[in-house]
Amino acid sequence: MSAGGVPEFPGAVGISGLDVYPWPTADGLHGGSPHVHTCCAEGYVVVAGTGELHTLSSAGFRRTPLAAGDVVWFTPGTIHRAVQQDGLRVVVLMQNSGLPEAGDAVLTFPPEHLVDRDAYERAASLLGPDGQPSAERARARRDLAVAGFGELVRRTQAGDTGALAQFHAAAAALVAPRLPEFRRRWEAGAAAAARTTGEHLDALARGEAGHLAAGAVHQLGAPERTLGMCGFLTAYDRVRPQAAPIG
Repeated sequence: MSAGGVPEFPGAVGISGLDVYPWPTADGLHGGSPHVHTCCAEGYVVVAGTGELHTLSSAGFRRTPLAAGDVVWFTPGTIHRAVQQDGLRVVVLMQNSGLPEAGDAVLTFPPEHLVDRDAYERAASLLGPDGQPSAERARARRDLAVAGFGELVRRTQAGDTGALAQFHAAAAALVAPRLPEFRRRWEAGAAAAARTTGEHLDALARGEAGHLAAGAVHQLGAPERTLGMCGFLTAYDRVRPQAAPIG
């Protein structure tokens, strides 16, 4: 059970609606900010429109076409970029109660912005001069991440096997101070959900069905749309009291 009495979504999976940014980029494409997750997998269920998922991993650079009905997912360490073509909208599924949108993400900024947490947070901030999140800042950080991603792709395709490893090392160092927080979220979410299933299986094996009396229906209303890394988000896990702000 989450704080505030709102149960976890099944399996402690985080869910968000995503309208991928239509904003153009310097490389002639449109879309969101390339980034990586260090300990969580993420998936897209495409509900409308068309686009592409651009990824960079140890297997190399890949473009995956996206159209309504497609499902694609990627594991930790896979740098990913959502590219908008025509009204691309997806439902995002995330491990660990939405942790990929609550801390486990590092944008592909050029190296000088990855040297320490302060430098990274300055580049990643969404706050404008008035102290409020702004679309202008979202575009600026997206453009910076696209520049860094482009360089990583170029170096990797040129045979520089150390480029991706260097970025992964920088990402791991940046999230290190938040690992206790990540572990608490995992223990209270996915780990607790798995333990509960085990307890239910044990009870059923003993011929006990008392837990079935607690069956219930729960609903979350659509939350406010916010500025995310890849697009405009309706991040359902943000309505839970324990959810952290999207960075």
